[in-house]
Formats: sequence, structure tokens, C-alpha cells
Amino acid sequence: MFSGAAVIATLALYARQALLIAYILLGALFGPWALDIVSNPALIADISNVGILFLLFLLGLNLEPKDLKKLFREAIVVTAASSTVFAVLGLLVAKAFGFSWLDSLLVGAAMMFSSTIIALKLLPTSALHHQRMGELIVSILLLQDMLAIAVLLALEGLGNQESLISETLILFLGLPALALAAWWIATRVLTVLFARFDQIQEYLFLLAIGWCLGIAELATVIGLSHEVGAFVAGVTLATSPIARFIAESLKPLRDFFLVLFFFALGAGFDIGALPQVLLPAMILALISVAVKPIVFKLLLQREQEKARMAGETGARLGQISEFSLLVAVVATTLGVMSEKAALLIQSATILSFIGSSFWVVRRYPTPISMDRALRRD
Repeated sequence: MFSGAAVIATLALYARQALLIAYILLGALFGPWALDIVSNPALIADISNVGILFLLFLLGLNLEPKDLKKLFREAIVVTAASSTVFAVLGLLVAKAFGFSWLDSLLVGAAMMFSSTIIALKLLPTSALHHQRMGELIVSILLLQDMLAIAVLLALEGLGNQESLISETLILFLGLPALALAAWWIATRVLTVLFARFDQIQEYLFLLAIGWCLGIAELATVIGLSHEVGAFVAGVTLATSPIARFIAESLKPLRDFFLVLFFFALGAGFDIGALPQVLLPAMILALISVAVKPIVFKLLLQREQEKARMAGETGARLGQISEFSLLVAVVATTLGVMSEKAALLIQSATILSFIGSSFWVVRRYPTPISMDRALRRD
């Protein structure tokens, strides 16, 4: 897998595509629906879920109150309005092609999010940390990520309709209890340990991993999901002085497991069934790549942002999200969504990844831009 990923990732970079697209394509090529080199993608998917936990943990680590406070009002208006627009569009498209109301609602939910990985991977570091556009993109993505967590929580309830009341109580009581307990331990215990042994990087690395996976497991004990627990674990450490070090240390480990995640996603992708959803998938992808940038631009201009910056911000957010893939995986596992609807979300997301990456690297500064004048770290 990793030898193949190294080869196809090289080809993807020459084609100016995001690396995660290469991993998905490799999985589709090696999976049981094509060459059948990897015949049990479910096993890889189980292992790769650790990457999603680290992704959510790192998102929580970056959720510093000061980052959102600067642009909170503007970001929440833009996020709420855009999410509503694309949820409705996704629902209408799915319903027009004969999907059930529940499937259509979940397709609409999947359309609300933009890809954190693609948006940040194609954003120069200088813009990410020192320009208003970078701050605005991060704020919108963080709000979308919190919305995605809410969707995952809702799925937990839908997937256990026989005990819906108890599940609702778990969501409304268990989540605050978990967050409070994690915050108390993080501030009273972890902070002391970090300060006491801050010179031993191996220990800090181990403690961070143990904290992430430990809280993720604790979340399942009280009826929540691993993903929610990992996110809570990250949020409770966000204000720690060592949060930035932890985030940088865990990125390689996160990327390792995310390669497996996207490979497993591609390997589990039924290429033979693609014609069933190809037309609606292309429509949803087109909405994401062509309509999302326009909507974001109009909303940002309404908030008094300059037209050029608003247009570039919209273009960088013009795709469906890896969280949409996660929503499809979780919903299918819980029996809430049909396989056909999950295939639609997967197909549309992959198509939007390809289209958005292709567009952004040819028009805006990125680390892999075609034009050397636009290529910036």
C-alpha cells in the first residue's frame, strides 16, 4: 500500500492534485472491485479509523477561543447561511433522483461541509498564519467541524431508535459530563505532567496519544462515539502552552493512518455500481466546485470583505469534506443510510476533491501551483 501510495502520490503532485485523491484512487485500483490485490479492505478500515480520531483530536487542539473570537460573528453568519443553502440543494438533488427522505437529509448534511484537509493543505503557511483570509478560512472550517460533530451526535441517536430516550439523555448529559471530567483532568493533572517533564519529548508524545485514545474509549463506555471523545480530548488541551507542540508531533502519525483511511475508502468503493449514482454525483460535485465559491463570495462581500479576497476564500472552500465521507461511513454502519446513498456521497466527494484541487492550484498561491510565481510554502 505505501509503496504504491508513494508512486501514485508522485504522479498526483505532477498532476497538481491533492495527495488524498491519490490514496483513494490507489485503493480503488488495488481493492476487490478492480485488481483485488487487497481483498479485505474492512480490516484496513478498522485500523485506519485511528487516523480519524487523531484528525478530530488535532482539530480540537486548534480550537482556541481567541481564533474564533476575532471573526466569530462574521464566520458564524457565513457558515450558518452557506450550510443552510447547500443542505437544501443536496436534499433537493437527492430527492429528485428518488432517494428516501432520510437519505436525502443525510446527503444534504454531507453537502454542508468543506474539506479541512484540502483547504489547509493548499493554503500557503504565510496566508494561514498572517493574513485575514487564512484566519477567516480557519474560523469557517472550525465552525463547520463543530457542526459535523453535531451531525455525528444526531446519527448516534438515529442509529439507536429502540432506546432513543436513553440515547438522547446520553447526548445531552453524557457529553457535558465527559467534557467536564476531561477538562478537570487536563487542567489539574496533564498540565502538571507536561510542565514537569517537558524536556522528555518521547513522554509528551506518549501522553498525548494516551490522552486522545483514552478519552475516545471512555466516550464509548458512556454511550458516545470514539470520534466525539477524541474531539473532546483535543478541545480540553487547546489552551495548554504545549498544544502547538503536540499538534506538530502528532501530524505524521495522523497522516500515516489517514493514508490507510483514504486507501480503505477507495478499496471499498464499488466501481461497478458507480453508474447508478454517476449523474447525481456529478451534479453535487458541480454544485460544490462551481456554486459554493459564488455563495461564499456573496456572503463574504455582504460582510464587507473585499471582492478579491472573498472570491479566493470561496474557491478554496469549494469542495465536499472528508467529514462527509465520515458521515456516510458512520450512517451506513448504524444502518441509518442506504448503501446507494453512501455511494453517492463518496462519489460526489471524490469528484469535488479532484475538481476543486485542479481549479485552486491553477489560479491561486499554493505549495504545488502550476505557475512558479504562485508556488508558495
